[in-house]
Amino acid sequence: MHGEYKVPGGKLVVVDLDVESADGGDVLRDVRVAGDFFLEPDEAILDIDRALTGAPADAPAEQLAARVEAALPPGTVMFGFTAEAVGIAVRRAVAHATDWTDYDWQLIHEAPRSPALHMALDEVLTAEVAAGRRPPTLRMWEWGAPAVVIGSFQSLRNEVDMRALEEHGMTVVRRISGGGAMFIEPGNTITYSLSVPDALVRGLSFADSYAYLDDWVLGALEGMGVKAWYQPLNDIATETGKIAGAAQKRLAGAHGAVLHHVTMAYDIDADKMLDVLRIGREKLSDKGTKSARKRVDPLRRQTGLPRDAVIRRMIDSFRDRYGLSEGSVTPEEMARARELAAEKFGSEEWTARVP
Repeated sequence: MHGEYKVPGGKLVVVDLDVESADGGDVLRDVRVAGDFFLEPDEAILDIDRALTGAPADAPAEQLAARVEAALPPGTVMFGFTAEAVGIAVRRAVAHATDWTDYDWQLIHEAPRSPALHMALDEVLTAEVAAGRRPPTLRMWEWGAPAVVIGSFQSLRNEVDMRALEEHGMTVVRRISGGGAMFIEPGNTITYSLSVPDALVRGLSFADSYAYLDDWVLGALEGMGVKAWYQPLNDIATETGKIAGAAQKRLAGAHGAVLHHVTMAYDIDADKMLDVLRIGREKLSDKGTKSARKRVDPLRRQTGLPRDAVIRRMIDSFRDRYGLSEGSVTPEEMARARELAAEKFGSEEWTARVP
């Protein structure tokens, strides 16, 4: 069995192993750890292999990491990876996880859509990946109207000031993933979705899958001069503030799929945001932050680039890493999405399902 795990912001860990049946259950055999990381002393790599050999095949990553740490000689230096990363790579090997480069990725970057239609497209395209009818897809959004997008489990009245929303000519929609509210203005927001097979994140914890699926965008940001990192559970942050938030939803199907979508602040009208979002006021007060501009630091200031240039560089970075061909929403997918936008995401019943 073969497993790989790219440490977010770090190096690649590769594990090859066998699983053998024993009296007490299946165990790991012939474990061989490799990668482009740095390790001193050299012989510590053999200590890692020996520590994992004989471990229960169903051991969680944390237990495997503890075995590795206990076996390392005093003074061992691990650079670019951790014992936990080794444990995750083992879990991915046993789970037969796939790698980014195992797939032919498709890009969808089309005309602006209404907020409700964007919600529907996320559900439809990810369901198509789960059914095996669509390849893994990166979709860059173009917003057709300003909106507040609330998480699947958020209370509408607690999150949104409906009077202010109406005054600013905005609508509110509810997405299928959890997480917090997003304040959307078309020219100030960059949003993307990844619709990926479940196999890509096998062996990863729910929390680890967030950082894993966005490691590529950290590299893209670095190429634009922005040093960013993943801040658990679901933020992309820099030294000067948060620039993005992520959310996920798992969908069942013949293959299973994960929807992972991210909204990034290219620019922001902080006063309008705080006027519309009730929870925004509480979050700022809770963290002792007087200004929203200190909490959310837009990409426009950090990169000095036009919004379309930032998007192009993100797409190019993804393509350079994993390959990416131009694609589009099929007529059948769009018909289903329009139906969902009208019947579900545009309905009061769905939007106010948590009043």
